Amino acid sequence: MIVALDHIAIAVPDLQRAIDRFLGDFGLTFEGTENVEAAKTTTAFFPIDGTSIELVHPLDGQGPLVQHLEKRGPGIHHLCFRSDNLDEDVVNLKDKGYRFLSDEPSVGAHNTRVIFIHPKSCDGVLIELNEYPEGH
Repeated sequence: MIVALDHIAIAVPDLQRAIDRFLGDFGLTFEGTENVEAAKTTTAFFPIDGTSIELVHPLDGQGPLVQHLEKRGPGIHHLCFRSDNLDEDVVNLKDKGYRFLSDEPSVGAHNTRVIFIHPKSCDGVLIELNEYPEGH
């Protein structure tokens, strides 16, 4: 079951400039960065009142985010909803006709299991579902 809005991801062409904006100009707490090899991104984390802002940037100038930035420019990339049973949610959504970008979840930031719903299934919005490991 979906239990929370986990994060809003923003695609940025200049990660350090965006970090400086959210940290210095907006005064948000910065929790550091993580390279997410599976997605080929570097992600910066800004927790805020039960959710977070994640700035996503192409890792080493590679990956699908490069094409996203070239085609659409910077801006909101996706919304992520936290699941307490990702496998069950995927089955239920597939039964309702939702399409996914992959057949199985992969490893995301913070060692979560993640899967993306195709934007055509959600009125043009890319939706990520994630599940944290036990004990998190």
